[in-house]
Amino acid sequence: MGPRIRNGTLWLRRFAGTTPGVVAVVVVVSVVLCLLAGFASASQLSGKSERRDVALERTEPLAFAAQRLYVALSAADASAATAFLAPGVEGPALRKQYQQSLADAAAALSEATAGVSDEETRQIVARIAADLPAYTGLVETARANNRQGFPVGSSYLRAASEVMQKSLLPNAERLTASRFAAVHEDQKAIAALPWLSIVLIALVLLTCVVGSWILLQRTNRMANLGVLAAAGAAALALLWAVVATSVAADAMDTGAQDRFETLAKARISAQQARTEETLQLITRGDIAAGEENYNKYATELRDRIGAVVGPESVAAQELTKWTTGHRAQIAAYQAANYPAALEQAIGTGPASSATQFAALDRSLNDNLTQARRDLRDGLRTAGTALFLSPLGTLALLVLAAAAVVAGVWPRLKEFL
Repeated sequence: MGPRIRNGTLWLRRFAGTTPGVVAVVVVVSVVLCLLAGFASASQLSGKSERRDVALERTEPLAFAAQRLYVALSAADASAATAFLAPGVEGPALRKQYQQSLADAAAALSEATAGVSDEETRQIVARIAADLPAYTGLVETARANNRQGFPVGSSYLRAASEVMQKSLLPNAERLTASRFAAVHEDQKAIAALPWLSIVLIALVLLTCVVGSWILLQRTNRMANLGVLAAAGAAALALLWAVVATSVAADAMDTGAQDRFETLAKARISAQQARTEETLQLITRGDIAAGEENYNKYATELRDRIGAVVGPESVAAQELTKWTTGHRAQIAAYQAANYPAALEQAIGTGPASSATQFAALDRSLNDNLTQARRDLRDGLRTAGTALFLSPLGTLALLVLAAAAVVAGVWPRLKEFL
């Protein structure tokens, strides 16, 4: 057996040094590279299409649900404070608004964490699940004391708001940040050039050039149509992979993701400012700290609105109206006119802070919805650009392999 193997190896070495042997090596190397490049490009481009589907059907909806969770929690806190401030018996409308905000928060939490199993998310969900009953319990205790006229009710409400501000909202913010980061990662993966495919297809083209030169030296033929056809198919596959990926990247590089994220943060800042605005009246004391927080959130809100929709937008105009109303509330409070400050904060008139804030929140939500629509449209366009690219590049490179065989085989037969 040993001598046979040695003899076979020796024969292969001698054959590889002959013209038919060299030609055969060219064919084998070219075909193997074509097939490797074809399957690599099909795999990478299919992966991009699948990542686009994940972003469209899972990652982006989770990010949207996460910001809804934050807004719903903030709205629940603001609604609880508004209901507490309402003179007399709490009305059913205010109670319903608070309960609806909690229901929205529970639904958004379920959506934002559906099917997610990473440790960070589990910890965030555990904290929110533990703190939410504590928050609602403190709110109910505050309501019970307030109905009986006990001043300790305001202490319970402040304690509830502290749970919201120091635990629930920070955890919701971390969840929102992680969800938006996941959307960024999906977009980067879709937009990245398929470098493995590019390198392998470039090697195919290089092999075609080297193979043509070898065939010229060995057969004195100026060009081999099969090798030229293979090079053309490989070049077309390379162009398709690069152009499809570039078009997909351009479709997503419209700023929709940044607008979406910035508007989500803007809406969160608005809710935080509204909570500070109502808590100032519950405190009935020095409001300097609360006013400092309100101004901080209002400044963040104005900067974010200006960066995304412009200082002359509807949202910017609604913010101006709201801050004007807030200044009227503060002026009344500092003038010891608490009933006027209260009416400005939670009244139903067209100039009240509550009415103006509701208009601002609707405007922000409309802009956020449009930004989300633009983001999803970009993802859909990216999917369209990548459509058929895995199958197309694979077919072209398999065709290139076949062209090499078809073109070189007649030359090889001349020596056999």
